[in-house]
Formats: sequence, C-alpha cells, structure tokens
Amino acid sequence: QARLVESGGGLVELGGSLTLSCVASGRALSQYGMGWFRQAPGKEREWLSHITWLGKSTHYSDSVKGRFTVSRDNAKNTMYLQMEDLKPEDTGVYYCTAAPRGSSWTLTWEEYDYWGQGTQVTVSS
Repeated sequence: QARLVESGGGLVELGGSLTLSCVASGRALSQYGMGWFRQAPGKEREWLSHITWLGKSTHYSDSVKGRFTVSRDNAKNTMYLQMEDLKPEDTGVYYCTAAPRGSSWTLTWEEYDYWGQGTQVTVSS
C-alpha cells in the first residue's frame, strides 16, 4: 500500500511561482507512473500532468502546458510540480496520484491506484 502526501501549496500573487512536492511512502515510487490533478471551487477535478516511472516522458493539459513542469526523484520517492506564471484560475486543491508503471498517461482520476489528500494553492489577483 502506497501513501502519497502533497506539500508546498500556499498563497501566491498573480504571476508568481510555487513548487509542489508529493512524497510517497510504503512503496517505491519507481514502480509507478504519477499524475497531478486539481480541483477548483465549484468545478470538476481536472487532470494536469503525468510523468512516467523513470521520468522519461511527461504530458500536460493545455491549461498548464508551458507554465508547469513535472519531475521526479525516485531516490527520494518524491515527485514535483513546478508552477510558474500562476493565474487566479490556477487556484484549487492539487492532488498527486500513482498508477503501476506502464499505465497509460490518459488515466482518469478513478483509474489511478493511489491518491494524496491534496494541498491548497491560492493565486490572488
């Protein structure tokens, strides 16, 4: 059983930057492809990014492409989401997810095996 814990959220001004972390315990992160999702107030949960188990391939939604960068350090059992040029519409709870390596990057939220509890990001204008 893997446990995922996100951190790094907070309040940031328009155009600012934040880096989120997702630390895994219980299982080696290298066994999993990883994803980031977010849920804004009153909106459905949105897929943001995916990184394969060795970090050789990444994918992004159009809403964050060019501004967010996903990376991972399997030795530290940690995945990161570097967020730049933040906008008010980036406000929401950010979640990391894990699925067995080799899983498609197009997995829906429900198709992942593990989910974190989320970290709040608020972008003020």
